[in-house]
Amino acid sequence: MTEFTEIWTYLARDPLLWLTLTLAAYGVGDAAFKASGRKPLINPVLIAVALLAVLLRLTDTNYATYFEGAQFVHFMLGPATVALAVPLYANLGNIRAAAVPMVCALFAGSLTAMISGVWIARALGASPDTLLALVPKSATAPVALGVSDAIGGSPSLTAVLVITTGITGAIIATPLLNLLRIRDWRARGFAVGVASHGIGTARAFQVHETAGAFSGIGMGLNALLTALLAPVLAPWLIGLY
Repeated sequence: MTEFTEIWTYLARDPLLWLTLTLAAYGVGDAAFKASGRKPLINPVLIAVALLAVLLRLTDTNYATYFEGAQFVHFMLGPATVALAVPLYANLGNIRAAAVPMVCALFAGSLTAMISGVWIARALGASPDTLLALVPKSATAPVALGVSDAIGGSPSLTAVLVITTGITGAIIATPLLNLLRIRDWRARGFAVGVASHGIGTARAFQVHETAGAFSGIGMGLNALLTALLAPVLAPWLIGLY
């Protein structure tokens, strides 16, 4: 045990350690996902988060130390968000053909995500800080963190809520949409993207290419709409409920 502690102390000095472990944890999750026959309950992100949480606990490593090593993943969220323009451009024809229902679905989904989260949390006795952190939970992480900070929420708490929202959406979206008998891949993908951003979009691409493309579109448009509406709605939401 002493030898292990000494080795770990030596390795922990290298900032690339946690980046490597993060990628390895996701690799394990992805392998488990494929081995399960791509069942939604075996979510790679959920498995990676659980593995890293256990490892951080066992090694008594605080989040600041972890983030210092794994921040390259955080940095890549920015370019990944900008890359959402690609499916938008590639599907301009389909977007024009379904522009009106997409706009209606976007506003309905975005507003529902913000209002319902705050209403439920308030009913359960959540504090105002928690309510503010909940407002942008369905937007992609870079946008959600910026919005949370701007409206007075806790970006750290918002990050947890964003990940939880994405994992939940990735797990339940396919069986729920099947149960509702929604067959149009455009509608399925767009709904997943609006509700559960990048993690849901990754799942949508695994199910169907068109669903993935429209999920990316929904994710990008919801991020934009949330950034515009959340600062305006947040004071009203907190005051109303």
